[in-house]
Amino acid sequence: MTAYHAPVLPREVVALLAPEPGKRFVDGTLGGGGHTSALLEEGAEVIGLDRDQEALTAAGLRCASFGDLFRGVHGNFADMASLVRGAGWETVDGVLLDIGVSSRQLDAPERGFSFQGDGPLDMRMDQSAGFSAADVVNTYPEDSLKRLLWEFGEEKFAGRIARAIVEERQRRPLATTRDLAALVERVYPGHSKRHPATRTFQAIRMEVNAELASLERGLEGAASLLRPGGRLAVITFHSLEDRIVKNFFRDRSQRWMDRPEWPAPRPNPDFWFEPVGRKPIEASEDEVRVNPRARSAKLRWGERHADTLRQA
Repeated sequence: MTAYHAPVLPREVVALLAPEPGKRFVDGTLGGGGHTSALLEEGAEVIGLDRDQEALTAAGLRCASFGDLFRGVHGNFADMASLVRGAGWETVDGVLLDIGVSSRQLDAPERGFSFQGDGPLDMRMDQSAGFSAADVVNTYPEDSLKRLLWEFGEEKFAGRIARAIVEERQRRPLATTRDLAALVERVYPGHSKRHPATRTFQAIRMEVNAELASLERGLEGAASLLRPGGRLAVITFHSLEDRIVKNFFRDRSQRWMDRPEWPAPRPNPDFWFEPVGRKPIEASEDEVRVNPRARSAKLRWGERHADTLRQA
């Protein structure tokens, strides 16, 4: 079977999570099952979540030889806590989140994630969802388009692109990835090493899949599942996601809170994790040579403290 998606930082993930027989893990972003199979090979049990049914099918085939050690569940990792407890596990030894779009999704023109091939303006990770990229570009008001291109894509020409989209759709709806990419390229000033539509596609994809909101909910759900000593590992690929993860671990690894107006420090009700290093783990040069996608990957992690002040 052709590889669905090459996992990033697989050795580092296994080293951090330390799988072994008797331990239970959640892979909240199953993809093609690369990370999950590495955990299973060490004898651990894994529940793998993914909202992409195609990914679940691919991972199921890849992990079939592990029998009952593996279970695939269709769903958004934002709902991790309820999905995992619904499957019968109350606590786990570790959780992995590998945030973003998979290589398979990007490489399949019919999924509409990329401007590299022509396909429908789709971008849905969960193909059973009704809301697609076409709905964003053809129905959002100009100011809403500008906001999401600026906030999610960090696109400095957000206003120009939003205005062009609205003007174009008054003549005809934007229907394909090629339609949108050509429009952005036409109105984009100057030249760049990256395609002018890169940030626009990123922003629309994140809007369609509510990616940042899902990440925030998923981090909370993951922390609530960890037993004392359990670890949460999160891989991100761009600054918006990494900032959320960095702040999440920072705010939940401080036992005490203090403010100038307080007479004394107070216990942090969100204290969850042992303090760990601030610098993320990044891919080695050898891995980047084999898998260029790993170049922008950042792995952050935390270990749930044994005497956490708040109960899950």
